[in-house]
Amino acid sequence: MRTQDQRTQDAVQFTNRLRSVRMKLGLSQGELATRAGVTRQAVSAIESNLYLPTTAVALKLASVLECHVEDLFSLAPTEDCIEGTLIGHLPYAETSTQPIRVKVSTVGKRTVVRPVTDLGDQLSFAVPADGYVTAADRTLSGNAVRVTLSRDRDAIAQEISVAGCDPAIFLVGEHLRHHRDRTSVVGWQMGSMAALQALQRGEVHVAGLHLFDPITGESNLPFLKRTVKESSYDVVTFATWEEGFLVRRGNPKSIRTAADLAESMVTVVNREEGSGARLLLDQRLQSSGVVPMHVQGYDRIVSSHFEVARTIAERHADVGIGIRSAAQHFDLDFVPLQTARYDLVVPKSYLKSHPTLPHLFETLVSRPFRNEIAALGGYDTSETGKVHTVRAT
Repeated sequence: MRTQDQRTQDAVQFTNRLRSVRMKLGLSQGELATRAGVTRQAVSAIESNLYLPTTAVALKLASVLECHVEDLFSLAPTEDCIEGTLIGHLPYAETSTQPIRVKVSTVGKRTVVRPVTDLGDQLSFAVPADGYVTAADRTLSGNAVRVTLSRDRDAIAQEISVAGCDPAIFLVGEHLRHHRDRTSVVGWQMGSMAALQALQRGEVHVAGLHLFDPITGESNLPFLKRTVKESSYDVVTFATWEEGFLVRRGNPKSIRTAADLAESMVTVVNREEGSGARLLLDQRLQSSGVVPMHVQGYDRIVSSHFEVARTIAERHADVGIGIRSAAQHFDLDFVPLQTARYDLVVPKSYLKSHPTLPHLFETLVSRPFRNEIAALGGYDTSETGKVHTVRAT
């Protein structure tokens, strides 16, 4: 005899549409039973998920109802759910049941969940979600949230999460997927220090930095010596790039130095504190003797090199700090100020535990990938893949 637990398990595993199909045709249980050669009690038990029909009975019922057996009975889709830590804030949803798209990544022993909207306006429509939460699951950043997965767990386990401000990071993922495996690389746009802090909190696998120290003439390492445990991380060069002023075509305000930013007719668009671009602007203003509060637009903050370029292209500002490739992409002029290394910082433990993370760095040094980012403009790949050692001072 079947137990109540077994019947409940069967009800979860199977979708039963017998009642709805029968009623749609206007048949009573007795009429269906008579035509199918079974008892009315059997039809009632089947519709109530108290009895699973044999193959012969299912075929008879389908024949009477003029449909396929699969139209009456089918395997119920099973939901794969996972619990992770929410990073960021879920976007607005009109109803409590509206699904909200999220990315899921396994970072060390943590499962991290981020809303796809944090990727920005364009990428959030181009990058597929790993799962969904509902507004009913709304919780604060840092708390646990339950995700209904839309991708298989193996694919999610292979996903590589990178924090930083280099828009070319997605190209690594494309080359990786074409030539090695189905790994996807997700780039979360943020400034250098924010990326490093996200890495230290265990929210991403890799952090991208471009923090130039004018005293030593060195990129990133002086800052890393003060903030990370030297033996725990690898530092690998992504590329060397040019940083400078982004201005409209023809440079109509004749902006050449930081001193020009103090002119009353010049409006700046700035980056957030802790970003490499903000650091460069502050260094140049200080060396020029310009007080930031005397620079119009200094407090206007955007979150990426592309946002700086777009703000200038749309004539909402005259100048901002950015990289040459962003200027080229938005048809702007570029006034070079310095070259700096964009390095990727990765915990050594992740290189051992993550199934595909080492492949990212193998792809980084491949000729096809280096050729492609060199063609973006402003990137020098001669040191790409070079490993640097962080030594304590």
